[in-house]
Amino acid sequence: MLSNVTTPQDLDDRFRETLAALPAAERRRDPADPVTDDASLTGVQLLDLFDAQVTSRQLDLAGRWLRSFGEGFYTIGSAGHEGNAAVAAALRPTDPALLHYRSGAFYCLRAAQAAADPDRSGDPEPSGDSARSGDPGRPGASARSGDPERSGSEPSGSESLGSEQSGSEPSGSEQSGSERSGSEPSGNPEPSVGGFAAYADAARDVLRGMVASSQEPIAGGRHKVFGRADLAVVPTTSTIASHLPRAVGMGLAVERLRRLDSVGRRTGAGVRVGSGAGAAHAPWPPDAIVVCSFGDASVNHASATAAFNTAGWYDHAGLRIPVLFVCEDNGLGISVRSPEGWVEATLRAKPGIRYFSADGADPVQAYEVAAEAAAWVRRTRRPAVLHLRTVRLMGHAGADAETAYRSPAELAEDLGGDPVAATARLLVDAGVATGEELLARYDEFGWQVRRLAEEVLGEPKLTSAADVVSALAPRRPVRLARAVADAAARASGPGAGARAEAFGGKPPELAGPMTLAQSINAALADGMLDHPQMAIFGEDVAAKGGVYGVTKGLRDRFGAARVFDTLLDETSVLGLGLGAGLAGMLPVPEIQYLAYLHNAEDQLRGEAATMQFFSRGAFRNPMVVRVAGLAYQEGFGGHFHNDNSVAVLRDVPGLVVAVPARPDDAAPMLRTCLASAAVDGSVCVFLEPIALYHTRDLYAEGDGEWLAGYPEPGGWVAGHVPIGRARVYRVGSAEDLTIITFGNGVRMSLRAAAVLAEEGVGTRVVDLRWLAPLPVADIIRESSATGRVLVVDETRRSGGVGEGVIAALVDAGYVGAARRVAGVDSFVPLGPAARQVLVSAEAITDGARTLLAR
Repeated sequence: MLSNVTTPQDLDDRFRETLAALPAAERRRDPADPVTDDASLTGVQLLDLFDAQVTSRQLDLAGRWLRSFGEGFYTIGSAGHEGNAAVAAALRPTDPALLHYRSGAFYCLRAAQAAADPDRSGDPEPSGDSARSGDPGRPGASARSGDPERSGSEPSGSESLGSEQSGSEPSGSEQSGSERSGSEPSGNPEPSVGGFAAYADAARDVLRGMVASSQEPIAGGRHKVFGRADLAVVPTTSTIASHLPRAVGMGLAVERLRRLDSVGRRTGAGVRVGSGAGAAHAPWPPDAIVVCSFGDASVNHASATAAFNTAGWYDHAGLRIPVLFVCEDNGLGISVRSPEGWVEATLRAKPGIRYFSADGADPVQAYEVAAEAAAWVRRTRRPAVLHLRTVRLMGHAGADAETAYRSPAELAEDLGGDPVAATARLLVDAGVATGEELLARYDEFGWQVRRLAEEVLGEPKLTSAADVVSALAPRRPVRLARAVADAAARASGPGAGARAEAFGGKPPELAGPMTLAQSINAALADGMLDHPQMAIFGEDVAAKGGVYGVTKGLRDRFGAARVFDTLLDETSVLGLGLGAGLAGMLPVPEIQYLAYLHNAEDQLRGEAATMQFFSRGAFRNPMVVRVAGLAYQEGFGGHFHNDNSVAVLRDVPGLVVAVPARPDDAAPMLRTCLASAAVDGSVCVFLEPIALYHTRDLYAEGDGEWLAGYPEPGGWVAGHVPIGRARVYRVGSAEDLTIITFGNGVRMSLRAAAVLAEEGVGTRVVDLRWLAPLPVADIIRESSATGRVLVVDETRRSGGVGEGVIAALVDAGYVGAARRVAGVDSFVPLGPAARQVLVSAEAITDGARTLLAR
């Protein structure tokens, strides 16, 4: 009997009852024929969909079984969403996919596609005339042939923002899946041989994730995700839309690399991906599209709004973003209902994004609409959304008591919309199989899944902290040093001519002493020369050259395809970087002010920093995020332009945080960050002190002692700055006091040290340079040398950098004296009031005297 709660037993019993009651068709149909007279989906294809759906359903049941005796750790399942198998069937197995956590059937079908045609799984398709042109992958077997609508319809034009014309296709949501213009899904797949063998690998993957097995192929027991590099399935750890901005960035990068690859084929050059002279093609075929799935409740999330807006904004500007968003709408966000009609109204209203809709319980319609949507995105290189109506069975997760918020009638109605039962019903009605045959197939798959579940139970788990963090953020300092040396050799050797041309015949080493801003500008230009896949983007970075002129002239030198302005939204700026890095580019996005980063910090914390961790390095999103920040601006202040909070950055595992104080540190540190991103896939934040951008003097007006020359390439190796190494300035005897600081604190501390030197005090000023990882060895060594440590922290006393420095000293057993001078726990006010809450040179001097008097 059906109870008031959709338990695993309820669902299994109801499915069996449904299949047992199905009357056999009057005649058997050839499985190679369409299942209905007006359908393109054949019996073989529909059986493939059924197999993927059943595998997913049995995995959900196994997950609840494992949890029942404490061996399963993840029970959010896909029951009710199995219609997404039709979406996978409409795509190619080489189309990169970022999947919602109810995507079990999609994942199983994608794995079966790859198993049937292993040469295609995850590998770039051949470039040139032999590349496949518009064919959705067939369920469980080889891809479908040719898209008759595709020829001659690709957009052309420059790669720069806003330079492409929209072509003849309608924009926005003016056509839906119910208003199709007579186009049909392209081609017909060849029949396949069904059976559990095609799905065994996918089932084992998912089960290993449920039990946190260290042998799980993508995250290695760190999280249960859908992901595998050879399936072009990118793991997403957050399901509340934070992966959508990345999808938009991937679409932008796929299209850019497609165009560059096309140019490369004409000229005989390839798209260079990686550092230095290494060459590789983009990780996906030139005409790939990106698919990104999410739930209906996520439509309301700020990240989703940002992604839709960015995709539509760029489409309106004429730039192509080939992304298919798939909204799987079961009407619920855990217990909160989506208002009737809200999701459709919201999705239809997105400008620049074409709307398609289908019923996930109708496999024929779901497949044909998904195929049409995918073909449209592939042909026009423009964004679309597929609104797939689904139901949710067995609740949100294992601990969810649905009776608290859903009526028995509603639960029964959802059970009546079971997509797996709907597929079975169509197979029987079409004469492809009988109910008994499908039930036997269901039981066979269930037995195989249970057998695999029992096998993975005994597999090892992660048993040490070292095992857990091993995939977090690789640090290979020798390789980084070699990469910098190689870059120097290229800049002074085969690339010398191009470098001279880029700098107008006057390389920066001949320009004389530079400010911090000028040094960063020159280093960015050298980076662009050495990394052809590098792109600089953000608000105002192109035409204006940045609010402070740091990127001035770079667009003119390197073109609008590589240096471009973005819309005003930090989430989207970082999302573009995340997607571009995943696609093989080296993105250098700029966040205009540190305060604005907090609007989008989850893109760094939840998306960027987790990618290598949850994929064991199979995927990475190298990125160097430039952020103008910290306080002490004269005449232009207030909280948003003088934010001194970096705690959120230092708290992100694996993130590299660099703060250059002087011009002669800025260039080598930026080179190190670029090399680390390219070689190790690092996510780096390059935090640039605004107040020091144009500073020229140190002790007295006109002394020019804060300026520094830019080294020629021959000096890059000697000046290399490894990640996590400090810089030490010695004033006087340097035997009495150690001041540990960074950023603006370096200049103030050197001024204070000069005053103390007149009083006979010798000081070591330690510029941390790296806030994450902290240069702990240098901190301990320089502190122990004097036995008196003054930590000068321009951030706040609570949650500031100084806390980390003091903790490092305590952990190392430091027994000398220590004191902090830090900013007040306050936002930075406007005007002279800022001096009341910020560190000053006078406060540093007084703090040193107090410490020395102990």
